[in-house]
Amino acid sequence: MAASPTPRPTPAEPPGRPDPVLAPLQALNPPHPLGVAFSGGADSTALLFAAARQWPGAVHAVHVHHGLQAAADAFTEHCARSCEGLGVPLHVRRVDARPAAGESPEDAARGARYQALAAAARDAGLACVLLAQHADDQAETLLLALSRGAGLPGLASMPARFERHGVVFLRPLLAVPGARLRNWAREQAIAFIEDPTNADTRYTRNRIRRDLLPALERAFPAFRETFARSARHAAQAQRLLDEVAAADLAAMGGEPDIGALQVLSCARQGNLLRYWLRTVHAQQPSAAQLDELLAQVADCTTRGHRLRLKVGAGFVLRDGPRLRFAGG
Repeated sequence: MAASPTPRPTPAEPPGRPDPVLAPLQALNPPHPLGVAFSGGADSTALLFAAARQWPGAVHAVHVHHGLQAAADAFTEHCARSCEGLGVPLHVRRVDARPAAGESPEDAARGARYQALAAAARDAGLACVLLAQHADDQAETLLLALSRGAGLPGLASMPARFERHGVVFLRPLLAVPGARLRNWAREQAIAFIEDPTNADTRYTRNRIRRDLLPALERAFPAFRETFARSARHAAQAQRLLDEVAAADLAAMGGEPDIGALQVLSCARQGNLLRYWLRTVHAQQPSAAQLDELLAQVADCTTRGHRLRLKVGAGFVLRDGPRLRFAGG
């Protein structure tokens, strides 16, 4: 971990040369005050320093202490020194990010992190939180989704804006390559830390970063831009499917009607049921669960046909002519 004192940002790039980190922020018009998720690594450090330069006096840093490695306390101390030198308020949240049974460590850490960031933002009265994910992160996310056979929501990868736990999150650097962020931080003589877990190839994302991205760079130098374009197409298609599902569900009075479902094509039935479970009940059925649910709906040809199928954390039940969801 770098031990040198953290300097204040140096003057902006000369006129006519767009700054690779400041330019995306200059195109942003976020509400104030705003937070920056700050781990102390190169990416979030570059974002924090650029944001503090772009919106002086309006930026707070939020650091999540996961407690998953021995160096976590040192990371927090580094962040405190950086923020003190920068004149930025720092909010530290400690979380228990240990995974539950059957949960991946990455998912557990991500969930705990977003809950902590949102709680800190609400307590500090922040209007939004900026995240430092960049073009390489977006490409990794798309490759992970492809490796898992994801549908459109997964292929859409990371949105530039989203809401979680009642807080708005923004990702202004999704078009900036990771190497450009690191070079910017070095050029500005800004100290940042190296998280040793980023080199741990037990994690799929780290193997993608080490092995696949360099190969893609050699074979398809513009892969970051083309992957991002594909992700935008998937997101646009998913928004259209959501509009169709919302209209179909509204025509049924807000709850799936078995008879009305059976009139629709199988693909349209699945789209409606997935939308209903996700938006109304916060459940994500697996492909196998959705296929079985569609088969059960097709078999509902008599009044006495019962339906009770495990989906997510509960069950989809037949309630007369309609379907309803009950928690497990």
